[in-house]
Amino acid sequence: MEPADLHRAVEAGRATASGVGLQVDDVSVVHNSDRVALRLVPCDVLARVAPLGHLGDSEFEVDVARRLADVEAPVAELDPRVEPRVYVRDAFAVSLWTYYEPLGSEIAPADYADVFLRHHAALRQIDLDAPHFTDRVAGALREVDDGERSPELSDRDRAFLSDTLGGLSAAISSDRAGDQLLHGEPHPGNLLNTRKGPLFVDLATCCRGPVEFDLAHAPEDVGQHYPGADQDLIHRCRAVNWAMFSAWRWRRDDQMPDRDHWRVEGLNRVRAALDRCGTG
Repeated sequence: MEPADLHRAVEAGRATASGVGLQVDDVSVVHNSDRVALRLVPCDVLARVAPLGHLGDSEFEVDVARRLADVEAPVAELDPRVEPRVYVRDAFAVSLWTYYEPLGSEIAPADYADVFLRHHAALRQIDLDAPHFTDRVAGALREVDDGERSPELSDRDRAFLSDTLGGLSAAISSDRAGDQLLHGEPHPGNLLNTRKGPLFVDLATCCRGPVEFDLAHAPEDVGQHYPGADQDLIHRCRAVNWAMFSAWRWRRDDQMPDRDHWRVEGLNRVRAALDRCGTG
């Protein structure tokens, strides 16, 4: 968020927590993108604050979290001291979560695969109306194919991303027999190493698809420790993931830090992923 919006988001998070009886003496920004994550102390809450246009996504995330908590999934939990819902404050959607102090050590590939197995098993126990991953691909395609939404994307790269997103997603989704609920974006930034063990966060990306779509977000060694995973399918999913990432970076209104670097790097990652799966 831009500084003025960020200031308002911080105040919305502070006021929301204070309004439900939590003590907030200080606020620090943990993450700032299209929505922000704030640490509130001394109540030790993580407030996730999004513009009101993302209210539906915030409500979906809270619903996913509540259902997964019931089946003891390895996910971050909503703060148990307050009503588990989304609060609206000053044109922002605010949800309040337990804050977990992250451990400094990396999560080993075998442990990463193990938490995937437990998370996927938990997801199979809940009934949820979630989009298919191809719906997200379609959203990325709209950004790529509309020159007004991505005016700085060259014609050559536009065609490259469009062909990659359309062709690979169609091939991956041609057989949906093994599809299930997924996290959706379980990259290392969305898996916290905590004293309770590894916990997934950012649950608003929950979707349906093959487990390989999730595995493609993790470091490459992780998929090798996941029993029964199709390694070739992981490579194809990784190319789609990087193509979607690149599509978002070329949006006119994208606010990711160091966006210019990631615009170039994203396209390079797509090409590298395509080379790995033999379709470059």
